[in-house]
Amino acid sequence: MADPSSYRPKPGDIPDSPGVYRFRDEHRRVIYVGKAKSLRQRLANYFQDLAGLHPRTRTMVTTAASVEWTVVSTEVEALQLEYSWIKEYDPRFNVKYRDDKSYPYLAVTMNEQFPRVQVMRGHKKKGVRYFGPYGHAWAIRDTVDLLLRVFPVRTCSAGVFKNAARTGRPCLLGYIGKCSAPCVGRISAEDHRELAEEFCDFMAGRTGAYLRRLEERMTQAAEEMEYERAARLRDDIGALKKAMEKNAVVLADATDADLIAVAEDELEAAVQIFHVRGGRVRGQRGWVTDKVEEVTTGALVEHALQQLYGEESGDAVPKEVLVPALPDPVEPVQQWLTERRGSGVSLRIPQRGDKKALMETVQRNAQQALALHKTKRASDLTTRSRALEEIAEALDLDSAPLRIECYDISHLQGDDVVASMVVFEDGLQRKSEYRRFQIKGFEGQDDVRSMHEVITRRFRRYLAEKEKTGEWAENGQDADGEILAPDGSPLADAGLGDGALTEDDGRPKRFAYPPQLVVVDGGQPQVAAAQRALDELGIDDIAVCGLAKRLEEVWLPGDDDPVVLPRTSEGLYLLQRIRDEAHRFAITYQRTKRAKRFRAGPLDEVPGLGETRKRALIKHFGSVKRLRSATIDQIREVPGIGLKTAETIAAALAQAAPAAPAVNTATGEIMEDEQDTAYGMTPDAPGEPVPTGAPDE
Repeated sequence: MADPSSYRPKPGDIPDSPGVYRFRDEHRRVIYVGKAKSLRQRLANYFQDLAGLHPRTRTMVTTAASVEWTVVSTEVEALQLEYSWIKEYDPRFNVKYRDDKSYPYLAVTMNEQFPRVQVMRGHKKKGVRYFGPYGHAWAIRDTVDLLLRVFPVRTCSAGVFKNAARTGRPCLLGYIGKCSAPCVGRISAEDHRELAEEFCDFMAGRTGAYLRRLEERMTQAAEEMEYERAARLRDDIGALKKAMEKNAVVLADATDADLIAVAEDELEAAVQIFHVRGGRVRGQRGWVTDKVEEVTTGALVEHALQQLYGEESGDAVPKEVLVPALPDPVEPVQQWLTERRGSGVSLRIPQRGDKKALMETVQRNAQQALALHKTKRASDLTTRSRALEEIAEALDLDSAPLRIECYDISHLQGDDVVASMVVFEDGLQRKSEYRRFQIKGFEGQDDVRSMHEVITRRFRRYLAEKEKTGEWAENGQDADGEILAPDGSPLADAGLGDGALTEDDGRPKRFAYPPQLVVVDGGQPQVAAAQRALDELGIDDIAVCGLAKRLEEVWLPGDDDPVVLPRTSEGLYLLQRIRDEAHRFAITYQRTKRAKRFRAGPLDEVPGLGETRKRALIKHFGSVKRLRSATIDQIREVPGIGLKTAETIAAALAQAAPAAPAVNTATGEIMEDEQDTAYGMTPDAPGEPVPTGAPDE
C-alpha cells in the first residue's frame, strides 16, 4: 500500500487548465481516469488527509503509485479523451457499466445490393439501419412477420439467396407473398431497395402518412370495384395497425427521446434506458455497475451517456435526452451530444406531464433491475467464495486464489499445435486477459513438452516485466515464438510483444500480473512439466495443480496420489469450468489454424501477391484451373498485374501440381476447383466473392 505523499506532484507543477489525469499502480497499469475543469484543483482533492477521503477513494490513492495528466483546450475535449481512455485502459476504479444481457436489434442491411431484414446482436456495422434494442428476439420476429405482408423485404441468408438464384425457385416466403423474391427477378434491385426504405420509415415511426395512403388506395380500389385488391389493402392496414399496437403511444407529441433512470445504493447502481421514437417505446436496455469510486447521480448519468452515445452519431442520438440528474457541469456534456448528433440536443430533467410520468416508469424498472441483480449476486458471491475457499483448503494454500490461470494444449495428430491460457479472477472469467500460443520450440505431438514451453514463455515475460518495471526491449521480436491476443491482433497491438509496454501505455492486456494458482489440463506429467518450468525460472510463490479428465482428479506436483474433491464440491465445479473454458478456447484456435491451412492455394506461394490481386485473378478467370491454363499475356490483362508478376504467377502454377477435385460431403457433388474457396470464390458462381473462414475468438 503506497503513501500518496510519496508520489504527490508539486502544486506548481500541475497546470490550472482543463485536462484528463491518470493514476497508475506499481505495475504501471492505469487504475483510474478522470477529467477536470482545473487539474490543479481536482488533483489537490486526492492528496488531503486520508481520513477525510471516501473509503473507495482512499483505496484508490493508496493503490496508486503515480499520477500523470494531459492538458486539453476545452472541457468537451476532456470528456472525449476521458471516454477514450476508459475504453482503452479498462481502469478498475472507474465506473464501468455492463449490460445485463446481450440485447437484440431489428436490423436492415442497407449496405447490401438486396437489403435484408434480420435480428442482430453485438457491435453495430456501418451501413446497417438498426431499430431497438428489444427485450426478446421473439418480439422482433412477431413484428417482422406482421410487416412482411405489407413490406415483403428479403429475410433469407446469403446461402439461401444464392441457391434460389441458381435454381430459379424462390423460398417458401416467396410463394406465400411474404417476400418479393428478388432472387429470381420478380422485383428489381431498385424497387426492392425502395421497399426496404419504406420498411425503415415505418419502423422509425413515420406511420401516419403511410397508413393514410393505404386507406386512400383501398377506397379507390373499392370505388373501381376491384374488391380483391381492396380486401388485400384492408388486410395490410389491419396488419400494420396490429404491429403498431405492440408499441403503445406514451408521448402524444410524437417525440424522439431517450429516458435514462438510475437506481443506486452505496455499493451498486442500475441504469435503465427507454428509447422512444415517434412517441412510442421502440426499445429498452439496462446496465449495472459497481460503485468503486465516490460518485454522484449526475456523474453516473454522465458515464451512462458516454457509454450510450460514445460510438453513435446522427439520428442514433435523439433530439431529447431526459435524465434524473444533470452532470456537473452540464454544458460540456450537452455540447458533446450536439456534436455527436450534428444538431441540437436537449439534455434536461422532466418536470411535469407525460414525460415525467414515463420517467417514473423507467425509474421503477431501474429499481426492480437493481433488486434482481442484488438477489442474484448475493447467491453468486456466496457460491464463488465457498468454491475458492474449498480450493484453498484442498490444495493447502495460504489464502483463496483470487486469480487463477488455466492452460490447455490442442492439436490434430501432432499438426497445428497450439495452447490456450484463460484467466478467472474472483471466480469469474476475465476474457480480456485470455491468450493463445503457437508451439514453435519443436514439431510433433508432445503435450508435456508443449506445456513446459508455454509456462516458461508466459512466466519469463512476467519476470521481464517485473524486472524492467513495465518496459520491454526494443525490436518487437519474441525469441520464444509468436503469441496472439484473443482477437488475433499482432503482439504490439495486444500489449504482449516487445515494445508494447512503454511508459505511456497502461493497458491491462499483458503478462504483468502473476496468478495465485496455475491449473493445467492433465495429470501428473503435465503438472510436473509446469512445476519444472516455474522452478527453472526461480518462481516459488505460485501454486500448481492439474485436473485430469478421466476421473476429475486434482494432481499436485510431487504427489503420487491425487486429491479427490467430493462430486458436490463447489471448488471442483469451479475447476471444471475453468478447465473446460481453457479446452474450448484452445480447440477453437486450433480449428481456425487448421481451416486456414486447408484453404491455402497455389497463389499463396507467389511472392508479393496480396489478397486483392488474388481475388482479381480468380474473378477474371473464374477458377484456378482456368488461370493455370492461361498465357502470360492473358494474365497481364488483369488490372494490377504486370509482366514480371504474370511470369511469376505462371511459373508458380506450372510447378504446383493440380489438387484432387473436392467433393461436397452433403450432396456428393464434385466441385470444379477447390482452390477457388481459398480466395473467397464459389465454383458455381465465378467472380462472385463469398466470405470464408470462421472468426477468431
